[in-house]
Amino acid sequence: METTLSIIPESFRINEPVNQKTYLLNGELKEWKGATAEVYSTISSTSEYSPTLLGSVPDMGEKEALDALDAAVKAYDQGQGAWPTMKVRDRIECMEKFVRIMETKKAVVVKYLMWEIGKTLPDSEKEFDRTVEYIHDTIEEYKQLDRDSAKFDKNGGVYAHIRRGPLGVVLCLGPYNYPLNETFCLLIPAIIMGNTAVFKPAKQGVLLIAPLIEAFKESFPKGVVNVLFGRGRAIAGPIMKTGKVDVLALIGHSSSANALQNQHPKSNRLRLVLGLEAKNPAIVLPDANMELAINECLAGALSFNGQRCTALKVIYVHKDIVEEFCEKFSKKVDELKFGNPWDKDVTLTPLPEKDKPAYIQDLIDDALAKGAEILNPKGGEHSENYIWPAVLYPVTKDMKVYVEEQFGPVIPILSFEDIQEPLDDMAESNYGQQVSLFGSDVYALAPLIDTLANLVCRVNLNSSCQRGPDVYPFTGRKDSAVATLSVHDALRSFSIRTFVASKDTELNNEILEKLLETKLSNFISTDYLL
Repeated sequence: METTLSIIPESFRINEPVNQKTYLLNGELKEWKGATAEVYSTISSTSEYSPTLLGSVPDMGEKEALDALDAAVKAYDQGQGAWPTMKVRDRIECMEKFVRIMETKKAVVVKYLMWEIGKTLPDSEKEFDRTVEYIHDTIEEYKQLDRDSAKFDKNGGVYAHIRRGPLGVVLCLGPYNYPLNETFCLLIPAIIMGNTAVFKPAKQGVLLIAPLIEAFKESFPKGVVNVLFGRGRAIAGPIMKTGKVDVLALIGHSSSANALQNQHPKSNRLRLVLGLEAKNPAIVLPDANMELAINECLAGALSFNGQRCTALKVIYVHKDIVEEFCEKFSKKVDELKFGNPWDKDVTLTPLPEKDKPAYIQDLIDDALAKGAEILNPKGGEHSENYIWPAVLYPVTKDMKVYVEEQFGPVIPILSFEDIQEPLDDMAESNYGQQVSLFGSDVYALAPLIDTLANLVCRVNLNSSCQRGPDVYPFTGRKDSAVATLSVHDALRSFSIRTFVASKDTELNNEILEKLLETKLSNFISTDYLL
């Protein structure tokens, strides 16, 4: 598993550390002269293993956090700011400028996606391209939203001109596993709807944001996007305590979301847009296509080493086929290729969190002590920056690997005889994002689909759980999400319906006609965006 400098492609080598010395505050790139935090990769660039120093970022605290918040508050200006009152067409032009600049930064962003979080080259390129597509799709959906609003309704003798308006100031905190795509699924719809934002990148996946800071500066009015670096506690806590945040947009863990929400003095005023943890199960019925189920479960459990909220984190297999499934599945796991992100045909890559192998080992040890076995010979093997995926069976409900969201390469398998068993488990679970259902008999599938659709928010038929396509709803029940993130729904999550009403009188009608004719109001408009 060792990798030497000689096999790292020249274009991907870290020739010298990148020391990020600026941050974005109120439309200006401010030089940081305070403490910094070093950024390391668990990937080695030398023949003898050693973490690679990638660079450093500012280690900011309360003062900088409050300065950024103040800039966002002033830019919103109680709804009177240039950005929230701007014409839709003009906000779109700003976003189009941003994505044009962003596209020129692909090579460097992809490079740091690989080094910082260990994502494979194809997946890193896909994340970048997918994010660009998401922005373009959001722009088009925003245009359609505006077209649908370019009219007056009349009910009960009252005219209404209904549009969606911004909510205010957004605190945006993204995740390390999709530090570009998932983060921008929060940030992009938030700002295009007229909100202003304070944005802090994730701890891992921080340097890849640095090339985009200037794009934010060049594309948006001052104070609309403010970018800080540092620890979440040091930055997010002081911001929330002010009570000036209108929307908490976070992808992470429910404990973090709860802690931040509780610090807001007026939590009833706080809009939440949250993508949280999940324990997505696969259910393999006795008539399932075995090869298909194994391949999809393999991808679902181990894509990006299982470090996805949408990963399959527990597999239920009917007792009649569990032995065959376990044997073939375990063999497939051990056939996967481990290597660095740029290596050809690599599936498993170094884990970005240095403590993750020890955590996974603890889950394995706990399961073994309580009666499980490791089915694959390589399972649990350690290298300096990895632990080989362990297939555990039989797993019981008192094992930590069953209870916790493992977010890494370990796969618990349970057998069932009565389909009610996994259904009851899902009903009792704290999570409710997605499920993968494998089977062929429509008479068995139909009632299951009807039940599962009320337990989770996406039922994947004979396929692994997944985020995309981004135009489809992405949300969850219970501790898995608040609000919906997708191209269509995210615009609505970061906005509120607001309207101008007028009684059908001669005076009011004359005023409305003049407002439309003079185009003095950016709100009252029937202009149709092409």
